[in-house]
Amino acid sequence: MFALLSPVFLDVLIMSLNVSNYEVFVTSRRPRGDWLGEGRRCLILIDQHGVVSDREKTVTERLLVTGGASGIGRAIALAGLKRGWDVIVVDRSASDVGHSVLADLSDRDSTAAGLAEALSGGPITRLVNNVGAVFPASLEKQTLAELDASHMLNLSSAVQCAQALLPGMTDAGFGRIVNMSSRAALGKELRTAYAAAKAGLIGLTRVWALELGPAGITVNAIGPGPIATDLFMNANPAGSPRTEAIVDSVPVGRLGTPDDVAHAAGFFLDDRSGFVTGQTLYVCGGLTVGVAPY
Repeated sequence: MFALLSPVFLDVLIMSLNVSNYEVFVTSRRPRGDWLGEGRRCLILIDQHGVVSDREKTVTERLLVTGGASGIGRAIALAGLKRGWDVIVVDRSASDVGHSVLADLSDRDSTAAGLAEALSGGPITRLVNNVGAVFPASLEKQTLAELDASHMLNLSSAVQCAQALLPGMTDAGFGRIVNMSSRAALGKELRTAYAAAKAGLIGLTRVWALELGPAGITVNAIGPGPIATDLFMNANPAGSPRTEAIVDSVPVGRLGTPDDVAHAAGFFLDDRSGFVTGQTLYVCGGLTVGVAPY
């Protein structure tokens, strides 16, 4: 029966099952291949003679953003709202965007409670693991406590969030996970704890892409370069020689903005990005050219 459907339709197939003598499909495109738009699905009945009926329905698209109360995460949350998604922000600070869930993502119990609250409204099929902290220090001065703290916040929380949302994605036959890595994963001074965790996120992205692809779940990473957020400016004070050197080294001649990264995340989160998985996109103004692997 698959031969009766548009090849473009099959690219965005979300779920299929057998009911009596019919094949039932749920997709984000109509049988002829045109895309329905965010938050819409088409229920299609097919018998051996062809399409019996197709009916559109509206579903609730839910997006969870960790560390979304400010900076890049807030920009991603805002972009999700503009697309009509139900946005949940999990952060230790209250968010003025979407539904705010207070949780300390460096603490497993607090994170579990926050995720339970977020999921009380229903399954969530889009996740951006955005939360992070830098812990800047030279190797000589980096403490093991900071290394552990970086691992818990930047890496372990991503695993915990993905595990919590995975059943809903699997049931839906659809999911989008975006892990916020960093250009620092390629190497940067004073970033032992941070670079190790952010490089770990790239590793997780590649492993999860292989494991979850058959379930219709894509997993990608973004490696922001110098983005003008509080996180960046706290680690790179304005006017310092090191900060000025960073800005001068960016080929496009400026710092990035949270919206630059949100735009990239929006691509990965889109229904139509189902054939892109396991990738890392550096949003860095060209700073990683000649550094990043192919």
